[in-house]
Amino acid sequence: MSAKLISSGSPFEATMGYSRAVVKGDWCFVSGTTGYDYATMTMPEAAADQADNCFKTIAGALEQGGFTLADVVRVQYTLARASDFDAVVPVLGKWFSEIRPAATMVVAPLIKPEMLIEIEVTALKG
Repeated sequence: MSAKLISSGSPFEATMGYSRAVVKGDWCFVSGTTGYDYATMTMPEAAADQADNCFKTIAGALEQGGFTLADVVRVQYTLARASDFDAVVPVLGKWFSEIRPAATMVVAPLIKPEMLIEIEVTALKG
C-alpha cells in the first residue's frame, strides 16, 4: 500500500523534509501545523488568529487527501504560552465542538518565537 504525500506549499516542508499530511489506507496523518498563512507566509500576532489559520491549513490538507475535519479522531494542541489558553478555546470549539475528537493539550516552547500554537491531527475514514 503506497502513501499519498500532501503539501501545503510551505517552504518548510522541502527544507525540513516532511509532508503536511500523509494518507495511508483509511488514515490521514497531518503534521503539526502552525498559524502561518502559507499564501503570504505571514503569521498573525494573536494566538486565536493563529489557531484559526492552523485549522484552515489542516482542513485544506485533509481535503487534498479525500478527508474532512469530521474524520478527525485525534488532535494534539501545543501552546507556547499557557496564558493563551482562554483566547484559543473558542476557536478550538468553533472547529471541533460537533466533531469532538480525542484531544491532548500541552504547553511547550515552539521552534520560532512568533509561533504560539501548533495543531496536529489524525483522521480515519469509515
